[in-house]
Amino acid sequence: MSKVAIIGAGASGMMCAVTAAQRGCDVTVYEKNEKAGKKLFITGKGRCNLTNACDAADFFENVISNPKFLYSAVYSFDSYAVMDFFEELGLPLKTERGNRVFPKSDRSSDVIKALTNRMKELDVRLLLNEEVKDIVISDGVVKAVVSKLSGAFPKASPKDRKEDYDSVVIATGGLSYPLTGACPDGYTFAKKAGHKINDTYPSLVSLTLKEKELSALTGLSLRNVTLKVTDGKKELYNGFGELLFTQTGISGPLALTASALCGKRIAKGEELKAYIDLKSALDKEKFDARILRDFEKNINKDIQNALSGMFPFALIPFVLKNAGIDPAAKVHDINKAQRQSLLETAKAFPMTITGTDGFERAVVTGGGVDIKQVDPSSMESKLVHGLYFTGEVLDVDALTGGYNLQIAWSTGRLCGNCV
Repeated sequence: MSKVAIIGAGASGMMCAVTAAQRGCDVTVYEKNEKAGKKLFITGKGRCNLTNACDAADFFENVISNPKFLYSAVYSFDSYAVMDFFEELGLPLKTERGNRVFPKSDRSSDVIKALTNRMKELDVRLLLNEEVKDIVISDGVVKAVVSKLSGAFPKASPKDRKEDYDSVVIATGGLSYPLTGACPDGYTFAKKAGHKINDTYPSLVSLTLKEKELSALTGLSLRNVTLKVTDGKKELYNGFGELLFTQTGISGPLALTASALCGKRIAKGEELKAYIDLKSALDKEKFDARILRDFEKNINKDIQNALSGMFPFALIPFVLKNAGIDPAAKVHDINKAQRQSLLETAKAFPMTITGTDGFERAVVTGGGVDIKQVDPSSMESKLVHGLYFTGEVLDVDALTGGYNLQIAWSTGRLCGNCV
């Protein structure tokens, strides 16, 4: 019977534990938090978007980093297999807009309960408040785990405890949401084993803007707009959907997707240019015709009032400022050049992205353990025999919609079948 240690009781760690235990392995899960699945608990705003009901080809289109590395894991345990797995555990599911899959109860706690109950049935040893301090490696082979009590029991663990294992799985997650216990431990263990850690950065996170005056728009939601991000020369992102202004910048689906695609460059301190097409449904010719119609109806009004049917009221002063038009100017005094400037501004409202809201609010971590040093057919280290990696600690990430949890389930499942 193989003796397996899993460091981390998150999504991938628990899936790995269940899978390995079903194969007859003696499994111990180390979790430094007071309960399992702490980050899983807050995913999907507490509802847990646990996968996306799409085929593998569509899934890979939504993976940002290193999709080919995930072929073995996902094709052997795809979203439909994940759904079957949880329903067999007695967790009813439902599929919503965008093929997003949730528990019917809308409670992430039910997902965690299904996994922990199954672990208990399989005699998996779950050690809560148990922090792994070190892993022991000798002659290129993993040998043991060194741990001590943590959290609520700092005085109860004067000495470290060492236990031998045949395999050790690092399922510690990334750096996002540190309040859930996220920390760099997994990267530390990986470095000790000789692994390269690719630069980490917040992904699926709100973006901060240079234009601080736009904080006046906090809470304003724009629907059916297009967001384009460039480095001044090359287009980095172009997406259609919803955007939300925040106290520090922009959020919403478009901003989060942009952060995933541009996160590496933002993390390096680059300032990127962003443009919102406020009238995506109209090309410039049709939009100009719309402006002329509105102007004719409001010929004697101040222009800021004449535009009330065209843009959200709070946004109008900023559109006019960027267009170089006095808000108090009468519509009948607006010349063709000014009208053209208004059109250009509305079709490409300019902003400057200077950063993100950081790991504190990031859904996932970009970067991580270099996948070139991990066997994609097993998740085992190519450098140390018996050492494995699953989930967010790896340099793999995806867009929102259940894809990142699918990565966790698939890599955890594959690893559990190979330890």
